[in-house]
Amino acid sequence: MKIHFIGIGGIGISALARYYLSKGHKITGSDLTTSEITNALKELRVKIFLGPHKSKNLPKNIELVVYSPAVMKDNPELKKAQKLQALNPKLQIMSYPEALGELTKKHFTIAISGSHGKSTTTAMIGLLLTKAKFDPTVIVGTKLKEFGDSNCRVGKSEYLVIEADEHFASFLNYRPQIIVLTSLEAEHLDFYKNLANLLKTFKKFIDNLQKDGDLVLNADDKNIKKIIPPRYKNVKWYSLRNKEFGKLKKILQVPGDFNISNALAALMVARTLKIPDKISFKALSGYKGAWRRFEIIKMKHPKPYTLVNDYAHHPTKVRVALKAAREKFPEKEIWCVFQPHQYQRTYYLFDDFVKVLKKTPIDKIIITDIYTVAGREKKEVIKKVNSQKLVKAVNKSSVTYLSKTKVKEFLTKNLKGGEVVILMGAGDIYELYKQL
Repeated sequence: MKIHFIGIGGIGISALARYYLSKGHKITGSDLTTSEITNALKELRVKIFLGPHKSKNLPKNIELVVYSPAVMKDNPELKKAQKLQALNPKLQIMSYPEALGELTKKHFTIAISGSHGKSTTTAMIGLLLTKAKFDPTVIVGTKLKEFGDSNCRVGKSEYLVIEADEHFASFLNYRPQIIVLTSLEAEHLDFYKNLANLLKTFKKFIDNLQKDGDLVLNADDKNIKKIIPPRYKNVKWYSLRNKEFGKLKKILQVPGDFNISNALAALMVARTLKIPDKISFKALSGYKGAWRRFEIIKMKHPKPYTLVNDYAHHPTKVRVALKAAREKFPEKEIWCVFQPHQYQRTYYLFDDFVKVLKKTPIDKIIITDIYTVAGREKKEVIKKVNSQKLVKAVNKSSVTYLSKTKVKEFLTKNLKGGEVVILMGAGDIYELYKQL
């Protein structure tokens, strides 16, 4: 089958492209810019059109078009696909969540969702099931070395482990047998507008659970407790108060209580599937972390220092990531280069960002310009917020503004050796690592 992916550089949709590629389908795709993800797909001989989307990018005799949720309705490739579909009703057009949703109906699906910890928990569960010889297919929103530096593992069993994203209510397309909820907090307010709407949507997601399915829930999260209907019997709670906390703290290679919480969720899923604890603890002890999830890299220039790549972009995740950094490196001088992600997120959560940055336990924070998400920004919001305003509101000498183009020069001049430098954000801040 010929399949074309619009926005193939996205972390989720690229994993689905890898899945179909492994099944022998012919894959093409398009994206606005080149990235590590598009380069990796090109190495697999996927033809990718870079730059502005064009109708001519669609191959002849295309049978399925999958588009990213970020793709606008007037996208020329999407409009061309719709015209072709009018002439050939057999041509299928699906959003990425719709296409993934079709897979969930054919598998025993374990869906991991929540405001924070989705990728790490999905990775842990995927690796755990792999070690337990369940041979799962795993689609995750990050890259894992254990999966060949990929965001997709294709197994031969009925088990499918997916990261279920709540943005645009995407996860309502999925029909899982097990749902894991890690945390619930005000997020994606450009879509949900408020926490109440987000909680209502998560309730709908829970209703998608297959008959006799299982819920694995974080008992430490007050908002999760608010939405669990009394009729569900197969509910399994986990908490940092669990007796397994101490053992996991000793064996995990990734820092922070939030990662212990993620591991507890994975352990609870394993027990639901009757996997012996001995296998689970061994698998979790071998988890070395994922791409851009507190990814530690030893640097040699200009002087030896430690670089940490981290995806944190929500105030809560920024807070716990910086706390984990201080716990991991208690005696080190720690700097953070933070790139806020999306004007709308920065605007809606501005006060929360200010509170977190005021109370930071690290030595210096450099805030770069806000990363613009194509197709998701509103002009009126862009006028209301920027990084300089955020720095001014924090009003702390250790928090300063610097454009991204000047960060490399600043670090080169000022690093004395032995420091920890965190590149933080969900945008392209991680690319500084290549420059450094």
